[in-house]
Amino acid sequence: MSAPTELTYIFADGDEGAKAFMNEIVNKFNETYPDITVTIEPGNGGAYSEFIKTKDSVGEFPDVMEMRDTAMYVRAGKLEPLSDDIVSLFRTTTAFDGKVYTAPFGGENTNGIIYNKTYFDENGWTEPTTYDEFVELCQKIADKGDMAPLVVGGQDIWHMGFWFHKAYNDQVLSKDPDFIKHCYEGTKDFSDDTIKATFEELQTIMQYAQDGWVSTPDAQITTFLVNDMAAMMYSGTHMFSQIAQADPEFEMGWFAVPSPDGKTRLVGGGGVGGLAISAEAAKDPDKKAAAEAFIKFFFQSDNYKVYCEKLSAIPSTVETPDLEVMDVFQEVIDANGTAYDLAPMWNGRVGENELPPDFRNFTYKTLIEVLQGTRDIDSACEELNKT
Repeated sequence: MSAPTELTYIFADGDEGAKAFMNEIVNKFNETYPDITVTIEPGNGGAYSEFIKTKDSVGEFPDVMEMRDTAMYVRAGKLEPLSDDIVSLFRTTTAFDGKVYTAPFGGENTNGIIYNKTYFDENGWTEPTTYDEFVELCQKIADKGDMAPLVVGGQDIWHMGFWFHKAYNDQVLSKDPDFIKHCYEGTKDFSDDTIKATFEELQTIMQYAQDGWVSTPDAQITTFLVNDMAAMMYSGTHMFSQIAQADPEFEMGWFAVPSPDGKTRLVGGGGVGGLAISAEAAKDPDKKAAAEAFIKFFFQSDNYKVYCEKLSAIPSTVETPDLEVMDVFQEVIDANGTAYDLAPMWNGRVGENELPPDFRNFTYKTLIEVLQGTRDIDSACEELNKT
């Protein structure tokens, strides 16, 4: 930097832990770089997407920001592509036409099986290492008859996305990561055999869900697990703290369910959101250099460690900080490190693989009809094509 440089910075400040960390990191950065002053512009406590839109509309778009609606702002030409030396800090990033615009705060929320470890130990059961072993385990629990093998919160339609993505990842994405793009092009559609196989895999798994799963809200699934009504749930790492709060004595275990082909495919890696630099700020070489220095500082191991611990974030960086976290959380981090494939949820993709609005929920509603036997797979595929 040839002269003192000032940067404006905004982020979603609804979470108190995130807010405290952001203030701390900005103060630390300003002390470390006396020629740069980063100023946090406080949010309004409301919806962040509306706040950033308002800032933009009044000509106060920040220099550096937490970016969520990345696709929209990339299309509007508001963001600067990140340099290769920043992109190389991360295991995976999301690119738009080959350019990366966001430094991902953390890995995507990895789904896996959270289970009642005490119950497993009492019955001499170990974590399955193949898909077939997982189905066999579900059957053993069902045969024992003292609790449901799985708890599913199907009343909240989005909850169905956890298992749907798992099967879709196994059957569709494993064979064609650009399936949605090919649907837009007209070379594929939802009558594809891989989509039918997705529904079939879900029929196999969901026969082990608790009675009344379709009317169980997501908020109740913790109750099922800690009260010995279900042995396992399939969800993200956000559930660890909820389970610990519901019953501090509950001993939980975690494992990833491999795909039927034996490979472990997980939701993870850098998603579409993260720290971004405005295209306007990047026109000033000093501001651009300062913004890049701030992003690198944020993801330095000792700083990033504090962020990950405070927000229970799975590290997105190649150099993983040494975290002090719950054992199950460390297992998820380790699984991210060894997975065959790490990618966002099927509805978290951008560009040529972006889903049409509301298509996600329509798919989940159609899935429930198939699982309840009110619609067959062929007619479900037909409805998805129409929609």
